[in-house]
Amino acid sequence: MARHVTTLILGAGAAGLMCAAHAGPDTLVVDHAKAPGEKIRISGGGRCNFTNLHAGPENFLSENPHFAKSALSRYTQWDFIDLVDRHGIAWHEKTLGQLFCDDSAKLIIAMLLDEMRPADLWLQTEVGEIRHDGSLFHVALTREGRSTYVTARNLVLATGGKSIPKMGATGLAYRIAAQFGHRITETRPALVPLTFDGAAKAQFAALSGTSVPARVSCNGTSFEEGMLFTHRGLSGPSILQISSYWREGDSLSLHLRPDIDLYTALRDRRATSGAKALTTTLSELLPKALVQHLAADLPGPGNLADQSDTALRALADQLGDWRVTPTSSEGYRTAEVTLGGIATESLSSKTMESAHQPGLYAIGEAVDVTGWLGGYNFQWAWSSAVAAGRAISGH
Repeated sequence: MARHVTTLILGAGAAGLMCAAHAGPDTLVVDHAKAPGEKIRISGGGRCNFTNLHAGPENFLSENPHFAKSALSRYTQWDFIDLVDRHGIAWHEKTLGQLFCDDSAKLIIAMLLDEMRPADLWLQTEVGEIRHDGSLFHVALTREGRSTYVTARNLVLATGGKSIPKMGATGLAYRIAAQFGHRITETRPALVPLTFDGAAKAQFAALSGTSVPARVSCNGTSFEEGMLFTHRGLSGPSILQISSYWREGDSLSLHLRPDIDLYTALRDRRATSGAKALTTTLSELLPKALVQHLAADLPGPGNLADQSDTALRALADQLGDWRVTPTSSEGYRTAEVTLGGIATESLSSKTMESAHQPGLYAIGEAVDVTGWLGGYNFQWAWSSAVAAGRAISGH
């Protein structure tokens, strides 16, 4: 069995489906999964954090920090919001510009499937050998146990990265890109909880489930959001964000409760409630379990009234720069995205087309463009997909 199409898109995730909506009618999308858009379906607690009001190039990591500018500027968060509105999908803003569906993430998938018509979608399809004969791509596929051969003028790599392998992530796009001469940058789990060994792991395990606002800093970058203790280490938005900047051996600086001036808060309470124990007062400002964990490193026993300004200042400084050194991360198993990927040096920032092989395109997470937590990676999927789709269709 053989088939010819103008465009073959590998991957029915966010980028692949969006690209199919713009690439023209003679398009075929293939995916190994039983259903399209699985990462969309599970994202945002099932409500899909589909973009961010503040999405811009400064919210992305890449060897070339300028690469994402073109695609992001030509298909913006406002363009995607307009698409969502046209399909009557209700949404709301959470913190820091994050936009979520009021109802189910499945509505976003349904919207994309509607937009991509009349393109075809083949699910439960495995990709085999790929070659180019000078004019067409030849791709061997296995569908429902039968071998199928597809030729295509354009081939779009939209299979994502290595994150969440239980959903089938394999790094296929990297292997295909390398076959056609593309360099692959170092890839790492990103937006991922960090883990500890030894005593620190045991101590944090005892705090599992405890959360606290924190400003987490590493390698000159800081994020201020919630931090969560887990049975293996640290998680929560601030930790997931900083994980993209952290490397093995690096320490983190944890500033607990950056939303208040701890020194002033303690001094004021000393004036009104000096008879209270220091730990009792701290437990009004920090989770009690965390205060008990930190008790051994706090000033000596006594009431709050016994603490001098110097002692309170030292305590506030200590809680504003608590140094910890993670051992590792939870890896691709729980990483929301993959950091790194197909190097941008041989891709067009305007069309996402390969400089090595005309007709080959790479979009979404497969490319060395990685967004912050909060809808940014979906916006890159939409923007890069539209850039490639419009280039293919000429629209």
